[in-house]
Amino acid sequence: MVSGRPENGELDAWFKSLMVSSSNQRGQAESGGPLPTLSGWKDLPVELLLRIISIVGDDRMVIVASGVCTGWRDALGWGVTNLSLSWCKQNMNSLMISLAHKFTKLQVLTLRQNKPQLEDSAVEAVANYCHDLRELDLSRSFRLSDRSLYALAHGCPRLTRLNISGCSNFSDTALTYLTCRCKNLKCLNLCGCVKAASDRALQAIAQNCGQLQSLNLGWCDNITDKGVTSLASGCPDLRAVDLCGCVLITDESVVALANGCPHLRSLGLYFCQNITDRAMYSLANSRVKSKRGRWDAVKDGLANLNISQCTALTPPAVQAVCDSFPALHTCPERHSLIISGCLSLTSVHCACALHPHRAGRALLPNHAY
Repeated sequence: MVSGRPENGELDAWFKSLMVSSSNQRGQAESGGPLPTLSGWKDLPVELLLRIISIVGDDRMVIVASGVCTGWRDALGWGVTNLSLSWCKQNMNSLMISLAHKFTKLQVLTLRQNKPQLEDSAVEAVANYCHDLRELDLSRSFRLSDRSLYALAHGCPRLTRLNISGCSNFSDTALTYLTCRCKNLKCLNLCGCVKAASDRALQAIAQNCGQLQSLNLGWCDNITDKGVTSLASGCPDLRAVDLCGCVLITDESVVALANGCPHLRSLGLYFCQNITDRAMYSLANSRVKSKRGRWDAVKDGLANLNISQCTALTPPAVQAVCDSFPALHTCPERHSLIISGCLSLTSVHCACALHPHRAGRALLPNHAY
């Protein structure tokens, strides 16, 4: 049994409530005859079952419903494409193993945990049955090993979004292998994956995952300019890159991203203390040309930049970036240019200081995954 799992009695209570409501509102069918007799949950048409489940919006009810009868199990197995077990506080591993063969059409699966539960056996079960999976969240799965990445590489080649942040046991060898099989990746979160996120792995990502749009490398402190420059060259469609805590990178990485990734919208450089004014001027000078030869700074330029603790930067260089990208804001209402810890940059200001009406515009989306 799973902690917090609803009892079948809840289904019966909901069914009775549904029947009473239906009886009060519609005593007769539209044709004039009596409504079909529903003596229990098992008599519900498949289409109505899926509609009810979607309205309830509770994945725990999906799991309970799949055990009512084989008809429901098969219907939900074909109809449910999005499932989250993040509510499960214990026994997530055994629960996922028991469910994988039932929900073979899953496209989105969230297995985020507050405390480590998931093991390789559960991920292998997912890979064995859920071959159409597109988005997978395994964040904070501290118990997983390379076995999980190898299984996903073989069983889930259609992955487009993968979050393995905090999975500190993965190696760069396994991650490299995964990228060779899962070439449709668009969003990849490697935050805290110190062993997996190496220059070698970034070179493999650049070679195999040319559609990548978002990459989180936060606190992967083995990353150097070699890996980031390869990434900028091989993944020109990048929109969001988080390099916070990557203490070995220098201006070369930022220059490469500025020149090679024209659609870059979000860049995290927190605590990258080797970054100097040269990197800022390279960002300020980068431009995105539309088909008509015009550049829309609000639509196409940087909208989020974190340079906190980058203490080598000077006000003129950062102001140049701010002036080049109107979507960057230092005002409290927006605050998308983050400069905390840089006391010398307090004079930097966004366009709202000169044009207060801009502060009231709608917030731009954050593309970080």
